[in-house]
Amino acid sequence: MRRKLPPETPLYVKLPSPAVDKLDRASAALGVPKKQLVADLVARYVDPDGGPVLGTYSFQAHPAQELPEVLNAKQAGVLLQIDEKQVIELAEKGTLPGKKLGTQWRFSREALVAWLAT
Repeated sequence: MRRKLPPETPLYVKLPSPAVDKLDRASAALGVPKKQLVADLVARYVDPDGGPVLGTYSFQAHPAQELPEVLNAKQAGVLLQIDEKQVIELAEKGTLPGKKLGTQWRFSREALVAWLAT
């Protein structure tokens, strides 16, 4: 028994080239025809009675974004997402950029980020 498909109406639109490229890549990656992708997006995100369907998201700063410019070992660990003990071990080996002031280690947030980038 053949499944009856819903009627189709031609739709011709001009899209910005980056959007077309993205649609082409999505179609190929998902193995879904572009018209099906567009139809699914409209069905999911457009409400003709209430306008676009919008989601919500609550942004909260990551703890590392609230850190000062000069960090202690614990704060450096938060930034690097490793244990404080590992921060101290790396600093003592000279692997991690930092300065020992008396018995305490201090780290430049900027230097740690630059170190991560290398």
